[in-house]
Amino acid sequence: MPIDYIRSGKYKVLSDDDLDNIHLATLEVLDEVGVKIEYQPALELMRDHGCRVDFENRIVQIPEHVLRKALSTAPSRFTLYARDPKYNVKVDTQAIYTIGGSSALSVLDLDGNRRPATKQDLADLTRLQDALENLHIMHAIVIPQDIEQEGFDRILFSTVMKNTARNYYSQGMGKQSIKDQVEMAGVILGSTEEVKRKPIFTIVVCLTSPLVQAGIRVAELMESAKYNIPLYIEADAQPGATTPITLAGTLVEQSANILCGIALAQMVNPGTPCIYAIASGIMDMVTTNYSGGAPETTLLHCASAQVAHYYNLPFQGGTGIDATIPDAQAGYERALQVLGNALSGVNFIHLSVGMMEQMLLASYEQCVIDNEILGAALHIAKGMEVNKETLAVDVIKEVGPGGNYLAHDHTLKYFRKTNWFPKITNRKKWDDWMRDGGKDMRKRANEMAREILSKHHPQYLPDDVAKEIDKMAESAQRRAIENLKR
Repeated sequence: MPIDYIRSGKYKVLSDDDLDNIHLATLEVLDEVGVKIEYQPALELMRDHGCRVDFENRIVQIPEHVLRKALSTAPSRFTLYARDPKYNVKVDTQAIYTIGGSSALSVLDLDGNRRPATKQDLADLTRLQDALENLHIMHAIVIPQDIEQEGFDRILFSTVMKNTARNYYSQGMGKQSIKDQVEMAGVILGSTEEVKRKPIFTIVVCLTSPLVQAGIRVAELMESAKYNIPLYIEADAQPGATTPITLAGTLVEQSANILCGIALAQMVNPGTPCIYAIASGIMDMVTTNYSGGAPETTLLHCASAQVAHYYNLPFQGGTGIDATIPDAQAGYERALQVLGNALSGVNFIHLSVGMMEQMLLASYEQCVIDNEILGAALHIAKGMEVNKETLAVDVIKEVGPGGNYLAHDHTLKYFRKTNWFPKITNRKKWDDWMRDGGKDMRKRANEMAREILSKHHPQYLPDDVAKEIDKMAESAQRRAIENLKR
């Protein structure tokens, strides 16, 4: 069924004055400090568009008028296309969507074993996520450890594309990687021109804090923009380590880095769809580990949504959780994170299912549990409808004091719209629950995951197309490995 568009933005962390001050501070950083961009073609292009460029130190300073002009061409509304149009995502600064897990190196499998991720896990977890009704955009939830790591992104692309018809949130490994993915998408869609017109994948460009854009990432950004591939320009800040410990200071640093990247994309190809994105999270001062499940991390993402919307840009937030197994900690971390994101108007809740142990681990069971949590959070974010029919004064008069609403037509008409229906949440009393086996949520999630994997079949690619993109992916990976050896 088509994606159900939900709109929110009810929770505001920052005042209008706060946003103005963050904006002014960001302009000051861009104009006086600048960003280090380690890619010569980008330095030259930004100089030609009015930026001050120190070529020796590779520092770009962006005056306010240059930034304003570049951002003026970045669209706030666009479509992320899917192989099946029913999964198309209509983007604006109010709609809420979810993105799957990403890039774990290990899995917690359905037998309870923690082990290195395999290519088969990538296929199975993609199929599992494809069946989750609260997931809208697919990512490669694991990086298989049983394949060569150089050029692995091409293998991810072909494997994911064969197991979902949803839009694919992809990643690159250099300029040639983008070209290879465009060519594979061209085989699926019929031509590379069709890819430019309706790209079925996006590219995330991860920026380095503080204020650095690595050459390989900038090359990916510029090549993607040439093909009109939508871009998630993502800051991965860690307050207290790579950005100021204060969340306000982190908002300034990551915004300067992101806006610089978006401006560059617009200089390459005005109108390139860009999403202001973060995967930032605090550093736990006890363990020194990244903490995606911390309340401060959620607060940072909620505030960042407002900053992105200040520039009329759609926003991606959301992170993995810290728990190492599907337990109570995993539940509360995910629930607080997802609900905070949904209520604050985060447009893309990233890493929304299955990600544990600071994004190092993907869990089959947690995918199913997180889908349940997403359903509840999105239901809350949707709010309620208030109109003459839902106020139900006529119904109240008709039923009267001491009456019963259960059999009334009004109840029949509205109960499915009003109520949320969970799939694995227990609402039975003790005796009934025990008669059904006394299974906890993890056990119920395990059974549902097994059932999905045995029965769910996504819209597979035609055999000849699947074989062709496999061949292209393997060839591209071999070429990447050979280039590394030279």
